[in-house]
Amino acid sequence: MIAIIDYGVGNLFSLSSSLRFLGLDCCVTNKKEDLISAEKIILPGVGAFGDAMGKLIETGLVDTVREQAKIKPLLGICLGMQLLFEKSYEYGEHEGLKLIPGVIAPLAADVDPDLKVPHMGWNKLNIVRDDPVFKYFKSGEWVYYVHSYYAKDCDENTLAVSHYEVRVTGMVRSGFVYGAQFHPEKSGDAGLRLLKAFGEI
Repeated sequence: MIAIIDYGVGNLFSLSSSLRFLGLDCCVTNKKEDLISAEKIILPGVGAFGDAMGKLIETGLVDTVREQAKIKPLLGICLGMQLLFEKSYEYGEHEGLKLIPGVIAPLAADVDPDLKVPHMGWNKLNIVRDDPVFKYFKSGEWVYYVHSYYAKDCDENTLAVSHYEVRVTGMVRSGFVYGAQFHPEKSGDAGLRLLKAFGEI
C-alpha cells in the first residue's frame, strides 16, 4: 500500500486516481500508523514552502516521515519534493525536512527577466543518472511543470534535469528518498510510467 500524506496542500484526487488506474493500492491519510504500515509514502504539495512546512509540522508527522524515509521508498512531488531539502528561500528562509542535501532557490533570480516565471507547461526530462524509477521511461520524454522555485546545490543526488535557460533539477534521489519537481500525475502516459516504476521499487 502507498500512503499519500494529506496535510492540506496536495493535489490528492488526481494523484490517488493515477495510482489506482495503475492498479496500485493507496490511501490518503494524515495518520502516523498508516505511514508506518505503508510499503511506500508519497508527499505531494502545492503552494508556498513556509506555509506547507508549517502545516506538515501541525500534523505531527515530521518525525515519522523522517524515520520512515530511512527504511522505505518515499516520493516528494512538486512542493513535496522541495520540502525534502535542507532549506528554502521562498519569502524568507525556511527549514525543510533535510532528507536531501541542497537548497530551494527562486528561479526568477537565475533566468532572464523576460522569461516567464512560474515555469509552467511541458518540458523534456533528461536522465543524468540511471535509476530503477526510469524502468519504463526514456530520457527526453515530456513532463509537466508548475513552479517558481527550484532545487540547487544537489548535483550528487540529481537523477534527471530539464532546461529552462538554466538546469532545472527534475528528479532527485538520496537513499530511499525520491523527489520529482514536475507532476507525474499530470504528465500523461510518461508520468504514469514513472509512478508505475516507483510502485515497483
